[in-house]
Amino acid sequence: MFMLPTRRHMMLLGTLALSCAPVGAAFADPSSQHPPLAPTRDVTVDYTVQPQGSPTPIPVKVAFSGDGNLLRIDGNGGKSITILDRQNQLVTLVSTMQKIYMQFSPRSGLRNPFLLSMSMHYTPAGTATVAGLACNKWAISTDHGSAQACVTDDGVILSESGVDADGAQGQLTAQTVQYGPVPSSQFQPPSGYEQIKPHSGGAGAGAPGAGNGPVTGAAPGAVPPQ
Repeated sequence: MFMLPTRRHMMLLGTLALSCAPVGAAFADPSSQHPPLAPTRDVTVDYTVQPQGSPTPIPVKVAFSGDGNLLRIDGNGGKSITILDRQNQLVTLVSTMQKIYMQFSPRSGLRNPFLLSMSMHYTPAGTATVAGLACNKWAISTDHGSAQACVTDDGVILSESGVDADGAQGQLTAQTVQYGPVPSSQFQPPSGYEQIKPHSGGAGAGAPGAGNGPVTGAAPGAVPPQ
């Protein structure tokens, strides 16, 4: 079994749901101001992610589709891949070392640090420049505390720090941002990889990244993220 970045390592600063917000999330007043909740065009971003207590930042590459429905996270030095498909309500976990992958639909919605949610409250807080790009700063409040984010006009989070919707604390910062088409194949399991099924019970031994992916919503038989 291989290890995807842990939930704490991914920080979970922000929420990605299968539609717009997780099941049961309280929606913000639609008349209130908020940044774009997802990138509006294809883009690939190299981030450093540092959860509270981590001695060093963790490099992560994230690719976004411009329709807002697909997201790919490459972590662990390219050893693991997480693909989120909102439209089809599907999570794909891939081990490039073992050439295997697992797919499942989460039981209670997806959470992810690289997209924002209407379950949060946003207050404009000025402007800044991160990774050579202009962004709008936002003060964010959740039931667990506060955070700050800087988001481009087209929805790319360039920096975020503080407490996320789940109460985890940390920060992420974009290092490079590259706009341009992301091939659809990037959001599919690699050709020739073997698909394995989630275990029907127990601790989920043998499931790729079980309990260690940068999303919440456990696979059947998988250990919930720690």
